[in-house]
Amino acid sequence: MKSRKSAKTGADKIEVDGLTEKQAKAEHARLEVEIKQHDERYYQKDAPTVSDADYDALRRRYVAIEERFPDLCTLESLSVRVGAAPARGFAKVRHAVAMLSLDNAFSDEDVADFVGRIRRFLNLKEAEPIVFTAEPKIDGLSMSLRYEGGQLVKGVTRGDGSEGEDVTANVRTLKDIPHQLKGSGLPEICEVRGEVYMTKPDFIALNERQKAAEEPVFANPRNSAAGSLRQKDSSVTASRPLHFFAYGWGQMSKMPAETQSGMLKWFASAGFITNPLTKICRSVEDLVEFHRGIELRRAKLDYDIDGVVYKVDRLDWQGRLGFVSRSPRWAIAHKFAAEKAITVLRDIEIQVGRTGALTPVAKLEPVTVGGVVVQNATLHNEDYIKGVGKDGALIRNGVDIRIGDTVIIQRAGDVIPQVVDVVLDKRPKDAMPYHFPKKCPCHLKTDVVREEIAGGEEGARARCSGEFACPYQKIEHLKHFVSRRAFDIDGLGEKQIELFFENEWIVEPAEIFTLEERNKKIKLEEQGGFGDTSVHNLFSSIRARRDIGLDRFIYSLGIRHIGETTALALARGYGTWKAFHDACLKLAANDAETRQEMDALDQIGDTVIDSLAAYFREKHNLGIVERLTKRVRVLDAEKPAESPVAGKTVVFTGSLEQMTRDEAKAMAERLGAKVAGAVSKKTDYVVAGPGAGSKLAEAKKHGVAVLSEDEWFKLVGKGK
Repeated sequence: MKSRKSAKTGADKIEVDGLTEKQAKAEHARLEVEIKQHDERYYQKDAPTVSDADYDALRRRYVAIEERFPDLCTLESLSVRVGAAPARGFAKVRHAVAMLSLDNAFSDEDVADFVGRIRRFLNLKEAEPIVFTAEPKIDGLSMSLRYEGGQLVKGVTRGDGSEGEDVTANVRTLKDIPHQLKGSGLPEICEVRGEVYMTKPDFIALNERQKAAEEPVFANPRNSAAGSLRQKDSSVTASRPLHFFAYGWGQMSKMPAETQSGMLKWFASAGFITNPLTKICRSVEDLVEFHRGIELRRAKLDYDIDGVVYKVDRLDWQGRLGFVSRSPRWAIAHKFAAEKAITVLRDIEIQVGRTGALTPVAKLEPVTVGGVVVQNATLHNEDYIKGVGKDGALIRNGVDIRIGDTVIIQRAGDVIPQVVDVVLDKRPKDAMPYHFPKKCPCHLKTDVVREEIAGGEEGARARCSGEFACPYQKIEHLKHFVSRRAFDIDGLGEKQIELFFENEWIVEPAEIFTLEERNKKIKLEEQGGFGDTSVHNLFSSIRARRDIGLDRFIYSLGIRHIGETTALALARGYGTWKAFHDACLKLAANDAETRQEMDALDQIGDTVIDSLAAYFREKHNLGIVERLTKRVRVLDAEKPAESPVAGKTVVFTGSLEQMTRDEAKAMAERLGAKVAGAVSKKTDYVVAGPGAGSKLAEAKKHGVAVLSEDEWFKLVGKGK
């Protein structure tokens, strides 16, 4: 009973331009859940369950919905999310500078749009050249190497972008990673970032050795690199032929160069290997030509790549462009086309997720695609199986999917694919249409209902009506509670949760923290798979998590639409558990003022507010929370970074003259301010340019400080 992808809404069959606000809200929420699960499987488990092309299509649709309906862009948006939490087994290290991921381009037009956005953001004229670096996108494991005084002191994986795994002992065994930087005048603090990878010949040789030793073989070079780097015994890592390309940086006490290309030259002089195929490009045409050339050379390269990366060369422009949610504005990944294969669908399995959503999963005849053996693919929902669904590039024109069908699957990179079509002339004569279950597969056999979207429009999401009575949902809630970005309790994984739940030792979160005192009766030490040491370690892990950060605690409750980034925004907005809890109780009682106050928080909108109100209106949930808070201590939220506007709410209005509106917002966010689109009594500053209208009037009405652009720059200590 694993965490599953969300089923689709009825809105998934409608182009973004044709969505109503209600349909967009439902589709936005559905995509949010699905992408979060894909991120965790890819970044943390090295075991993705959807193709790159499918995943990228989901992200494109999500971003398009947010662009058309800006109010839906919450902090839980996929445009905010980066990766997933670090795996267990290694000490966790927080990155001094977040390791973010890249937005994707899939066509020449996307590349032209990328360049156009940069021009508009920086207000550059068409005649003013923009220089880019272009390099192959290595399909490996992202790594951050910290040097102090020129000495290597730490090697950390990307993890969830904010926190990664400490694999210092293992990276020290890589020949491509210098222990001491070369040259004089080195930065006192220097974080070099790049990709750990394994070449194709080395991968083949490693698998031959694995076979000879009767050990499991790796699916592809990326998985072999990730597995090799995560060895507990660094001598095992040392025996594996791993390599490293340097291409970026994190925290730097001083910058050795003023351009991206200059930094690459400095990396080489300091002792790193950089990709020799990196090239300077000066136009969209140059970028597209580079992409085509690399794609032609792809098969002959001795390492795997899944696209190319373009970066603005000038570092001062990179600084001005900054980041949008999870990605830099100054870089983009131009992906290659997906690979396809043909196999047979042997069965359809229904799986139930934490929210009760039923997801059909195709069980495939194993087939190798691009060096990876794939056996499973999501079928999304009932409509998808019937052939009336649409997912990204998939439009089956009414052709349904049946058990026994020969199907076309698609993948790119190292992921499990999606079904993109059915080969009808190979359909068995006795293949029957698939009938989606009307009852939940749990032992209660509760009714399955199609979830209705507000306004009476029927969506395609099928849910178990059993709610908290459904054991599948109870177990999934518990798994979510102990997951890495929630309470993160070592030794309490999926198998342990299932065992404890089935034996009724843990049926709700509070019981985790009473397990030790109840163990005199349970006697875990005598259970199969346990022993004195493992039980001692489990109880130590549980005790260590009795103090929990406010954002993690909010996230752990498993409230729909409240992911870790939204939980962090709520924690920062309210500061303490009591303040947040009291606000939620008022929301549940339909208090309009409380709703307005929460809505004023940056990027918190109706979807989140409605979910909180519904959760705290349910007596069962209140009981769970009350019993839990008696067993743990919820810590106050971390205070925002030091700056004159950190934690302040700022509204920009009118025509800004010294920078574009987008650049102004990006600057404020980098300084820790919250940028809002409307003025309220909670607004701290309104920055007004010529032509300011109703927002200026609202500021005067509420007594909000109004600043000119010059006054804003003076306040934040920035000159233009």
